[in-house]
Amino acid sequence: MARSIKKGPFVDLHLMKKVDAVRGTNDKRPIKTWSRRSTIVPDFVGLTIAVHNGKQHIPVYITENMVGHKLGEFALTRQFKGHSADRKTSGTPTGTPAPAPAPAPGAAPAAKK
Repeated sequence: MARSIKKGPFVDLHLMKKVDAVRGTNDKRPIKTWSRRSTIVPDFVGLTIAVHNGKQHIPVYITENMVGHKLGEFALTRQFKGHSADRKTSGTPTGTPAPAPAPAPGAAPAAKK
């Protein structure tokens, strides 16, 4: 369920203080935060925020399209390493050869030996 409009977007107070301090000094260093639950507000646009993913801080450059989303959406907590090595190489059942590709239209017929 979405948050009430009456309440407004949730932003941790300590993060908002850091953003205000950086806006005043025009500093380009990333703001380090553990607050994945904070909503991105228009004040964040143009800043780089390093969001903790449980292991390290992932730098996230905030753009206008991100406003309204949560910081945690842009710092993934799981890394997909692929499925197991037991995967099919073709869609044909084992033991049957794959059909030969059809010749291109207008191509010269192959020479027979």
